[in-house]
Amino acid sequence: MAAPHAVVLLSGGLDSATALAIAAGRGFVCHALSVDYGQRHVAELEAARQVAQAARAREHRIMRVDLAGIGGSALTDATLAVPETPTAGIPVTYVPARNTIMLSLALAWAEVLGAQDIFVGVNVLDSSGYPDFIAAFAALAGLATKAGVEGRPCRIHAPLIALTKGEIIREGTRLGVDYAQTVSCYQADEAGRACGRCDACRLRRAGFADAGLPDPTRYR
Repeated sequence: MAAPHAVVLLSGGLDSATALAIAAGRGFVCHALSVDYGQRHVAELEAARQVAQAARAREHRIMRVDLAGIGGSALTDATLAVPETPTAGIPVTYVPARNTIMLSLALAWAEVLGAQDIFVGVNVLDSSGYPDFIAAFAALAGLATKAGVEGRPCRIHAPLIALTKGEIIREGTRLGVDYAQTVSCYQADEAGRACGRCDACRLRRAGFADAGLPDPTRYR
């Protein structure tokens, strides 16, 4: 029996690299999809290329979407500062509708590939609403595509959704993920070196400490 194919959203960060490893570990032929949306931490796209290559993804595509043209986020608007101390509520690093747009791109590619599975590395630490969002998007996928209408709806897998950062890192390490290749920092420099101060850096550092593993992140 032929192995099933899956599209894996791959940002180049810690979570998505782990989701890719999990998909491959479950026997899927993986097609990695990254999105150049105008993010200031563009070094994550080179990290995604390295991660996809190391994971032996069948293909890695980078699609361009101009979310910088919409703005409203410190990740796409250079006039907005990335917070370097904890903030209350939804942070200014939130990118409007980013996950919906990326999942829509993955859904379209999956339909062309004839794949019925999409993997995404979302986690409740980033948003408590993700479980409901994933369920709602899966329902939408069944109604909004030819494949869905014809009885072949796409399944949305979020294998990290209920895990802590430490649990994610331990699972990825077990699967052979090289986290030194990944970039999580919201304001990484061109070489992919992290600031060590933003929310993403703090969560990442705490995750490695919780996992009891050395942090391989390259800091400026």
